[in-house]
Amino acid sequence: MIKHIVMWNLKGETPDKKARAVHKLQSAFEGLAGRIPGLLHMEIGVDTSKADYACDVVLYSEFESQDALAAYAVHAEHLRVKQDLGDVRVARYQVDYEVIPVRDRAPA
Repeated sequence: MIKHIVMWNLKGETPDKKARAVHKLQSAFEGLAGRIPGLLHMEIGVDTSKADYACDVVLYSEFESQDALAAYAVHAEHLRVKQDLGDVRVARYQVDYEVIPVRDRAPA
């Protein structure tokens, strides 16, 4: 399994404008549920800490394999969402990693 985590800081000079940007991103990604082969799970989290170093939104998703994640990256629905959201983000951070159970890891 591959976990795909993306965090964004979004535009919004006022709390209301930021909230609209968060809602737009949240709605767009939630609309992908059930439409992407190999996408096993997806969550959208909105920061509640309000720490000055925190990101505004996180996407947590799980894919069957690296190939499924690669197919998602170029899937027409995902590309549409990326295009639709291009104007709301200020910064984007990403981590993808393979899940290897502790019992299967080589000793350090």
